[in-house]
Amino acid sequence: MEFPDVELKAHTGEVVNPKKYEKAVVYFFPKAFTSGCTREAIRFNELYEEFKAAGFEVFGVSVDGVDTLRKFAEKYGLRFKLLSDEGGALARRLGILRPTGTAERVTYVLKSGSIAEVLRGLKSADQHADKALEVAKRI
Repeated sequence: MEFPDVELKAHTGEVVNPKKYEKAVVYFFPKAFTSGCTREAIRFNELYEEFKAAGFEVFGVSVDGVDTLRKFAEKYGLRFKLLSDEGGALARRLGILRPTGTAERVTYVLKSGSIAEVLRGLKSADQHADKALEVAKRI
């Protein structure tokens, strides 16, 4: 399955299309500054160098606006880009937009623009980073 060809604004101000990366982990989180989403972001940040060593870029995506994502990234010293899916168009296309207007907690591991693996239904928010790294090391 192909990942949608979309451009999203990053908290750094640039526009990013995750599909254009050879290898990428794109994790969707419901809302910046909530406890689960904060733990998840911190864990991805802790493992960031291991993702890079495996040839992967990491992107966090939520329906939060760019300013909120910038503050979130700055507060926790995140080294990867957070992308704004404000309005939820990408989450809707992927079938993960909840009735609340936020995205489900789902992680996509991409290789050459295709979805290699989808991680969803994990009990703990911070499991997503560890599981995604396991997948990344296999690909």
